[in-house]
Amino acid sequence: MDVGLLRDRRPFEHRIGLTPGGVKALTDRGHRVYVESNAGLGAGFTDENYRQAGATIVFSEEEALLRSQLVLRISPPPPADYDRFQPGQVVLSSWHLALAPADRFATLLDRKIATVGYEIIEDEDGRAPVLQAMSEIAGRLAVTVGSGLLLNDFGGKGLLMSGSPGIPPASLVILGAGTLGRAAAETARGIGAHVVVLDRSVDALRRVQDRVGFDVPTMIATRSNLEKALGFADIILCAVAVHGERTPILVTRGMLGLMKPRSVIMDLSIDQGGCCETSRPTDFSNPTYEVDGIIHFCVPNLPSTASRASTRALTDAILPFVEEIADHGFDRAIADNRSLCRGTYTYDGACVRKGLAEHLGVPYRDPSGGAP
Repeated sequence: MDVGLLRDRRPFEHRIGLTPGGVKALTDRGHRVYVESNAGLGAGFTDENYRQAGATIVFSEEEALLRSQLVLRISPPPPADYDRFQPGQVVLSSWHLALAPADRFATLLDRKIATVGYEIIEDEDGRAPVLQAMSEIAGRLAVTVGSGLLLNDFGGKGLLMSGSPGIPPASLVILGAGTLGRAAAETARGIGAHVVVLDRSVDALRRVQDRVGFDVPTMIATRSNLEKALGFADIILCAVAVHGERTPILVTRGMLGLMKPRSVIMDLSIDQGGCCETSRPTDFSNPTYEVDGIIHFCVPNLPSTASRASTRALTDAILPFVEEIADHGFDRAIADNRSLCRGTYTYDGACVRKGLAEHLGVPYRDPSGGAP
């Protein structure tokens, strides 16, 4: 199969869909891989690295798209790309189509593009391997970035996340006890921060305590508990996710009045809409803004700041699915691999995620005899 790797043009996005090692795994199996020139530079991989792995370097995004049956991207494609995808092409990316306008979704259906979202690939146990890999990195990075946001020069109130002898640590409240929340809790607790985790699931909170320890308090995410946590938090880290759906709003603008001035909200669920009413996407050219005295940080592609590590983690997670599609074709792969089936938004001109079809008011079709 012909596979294309595109250079991501989103500002501050430095990752690429596969490392040279991942490309070599495909070329060793007899597949052709076309890499857009300089696509890997942000992650530290040169065109020569990809040539040595057996790839062909092409010098425009258009050429990579025209030559490839299977396309790998990182960030959600811009609207201009929707009409450039070839009919019947398979495109793997972080699509987040629950937030896509209806007209763009209709274009994907009309052109019969098969869209696979990294964020919704899920196994029988509910584990999302690609999302988990990125979330682990994002959770660790969130503590590093959050530590800076507490400092005066970044608009914070001059706190040290870890505290110091005789000085109490900052209080980090994490909304969501999934992979990102657990990774952030473990990292923050490791440097001495005061960490509290809220989630609606007792089982999820139990997993946090099993991993991090019982010195991390946990709370059920009721409205009253959330309001209590807002009152003492120095940083609120939003790590809420609902696979393939928009993140619910948990923190309203009126609730910001419960927080201490110059406290920080880090809404890392912003790529799925955000769970704060006052959240809007930012990037590292202007990563923060202030609403009612509260600093907001809403950068959606945080793992890109550790682009080499993130690209390696992404390759480890996605390569088995790419190999299966390339070896057997998408029709057979989606029929045989239930995880890949769950990770597919559109296929052969139809929406194959029931909840998304209902949300957008389009017909739903089951591609495999079972609900994705």
